[in-house]
Amino acid sequence: MGGFVPDWIPFSSLFAAALLTSLAATPLARRIAVKLGAIDKPTGRRVNKVPVPRMGGIAIFCGIAAAFAVQYVGTMLLGWPVVLVPSPKLRVNYWMLVLAFCVIFGTGLLDDKFSLKPAQKLAGQVFAAVIAVAGGLVIGDISSPLGPEFISLGWMAYPVTVVYLVAYVNIINLIDGLDGLAAGISAIASFTMFVLSVMAGRLDAAALSIAVTGSSLGFLRYNFHPASIFMGDSGSLTLGFALGCSSLLSVTRFAGLTTIIVPLVIAAVPILDTLSAIVRRTRAHVSIGQADRGHIHHRLMDEGFDQRQAVLVMYAWTLMLCLGSVVMTQVGTWPRVGIFCALAAASFLFAHKLHLFEPVLLHHYNPRTGKDELISPADDAFEAEAEKQSEQHWWERDK
Repeated sequence: MGGFVPDWIPFSSLFAAALLTSLAATPLARRIAVKLGAIDKPTGRRVNKVPVPRMGGIAIFCGIAAAFAVQYVGTMLLGWPVVLVPSPKLRVNYWMLVLAFCVIFGTGLLDDKFSLKPAQKLAGQVFAAVIAVAGGLVIGDISSPLGPEFISLGWMAYPVTVVYLVAYVNIINLIDGLDGLAAGISAIASFTMFVLSVMAGRLDAAALSIAVTGSSLGFLRYNFHPASIFMGDSGSLTLGFALGCSSLLSVTRFAGLTTIIVPLVIAAVPILDTLSAIVRRTRAHVSIGQADRGHIHHRLMDEGFDQRQAVLVMYAWTLMLCLGSVVMTQVGTWPRVGIFCALAAASFLFAHKLHLFEPVLLHHYNPRTGKDELISPADDAFEAEAEKQSEQHWWERDK
């Protein structure tokens, strides 16, 4: 980062600010969630057997905001290098990005409180992505691996970028199914993006990535099993949006077709989980938005892993992919393609072993409601046990 300030001081300060703020704000977020009634109660699809407050995204958002407040003070008063360095190919209005972050966080917050309809939540995600794109965060020209030519997306770059950001938001949202899972995977992915951004000299992407890492780890202190708070959509949407923005801030300067797949490799576990959900729900002839108990973490627990073990397995899987993505950036085009194919093959082999693409939903007549419902085979027994355990709230039992 140059100048008279050692390279490690600004980034370590951002990390510390995000980590400590998230640590301090999580208990407050928990109290706010309880007061507002934002509580996740046990159901046949959830793995928690007692009510747990959500809205942990408040702490995550505060951590990221604190990091950038520190960055601003450091730049203005302490002589830190400016991280908001314009690119010849991309000029971003960072205040528009701030607004986009507020919109995505607000969408998640409203969903945590009011359980928005899918269309309403999607509208908020698209609105945030459109604001970011309007601020200049757009996928640029892409270099072809087959020659010196560039592929110009033209006006299509705008809708493609919106779809990319919305997709990134939702893959983190969908992976949030076990204590500490989404927060840990986000921490691993964001730190990998930080390393790649520093290597590429993209300081804005590096600053955002290290802030996300610190904020995720601070929240993880309370979110790892047994979790005392869930991040909720306010957290998962914010983390997904942050990772998507960070990848674009870095990747758009590379403008390489094979480099664009690096962020996809980093997020391959939640991407594969989302893809398999679409396939098995399509095979079961139900809506792709229909929830089920066929996600990776559900399958791992069906194989006999407990929550901690399942989460650690997915951490290890993500770490392997992230290490592979770092290696990909250090080799030529065709070795990069080879590494990608090897990582993809290993991941799909693991997915096949877990039967991720096989439908798990069954039609079931519920005598209590008189309706035909879609459930997994184990849901009846689970719901009976969950109802018994949730008769008395956790905060009443603690008295």
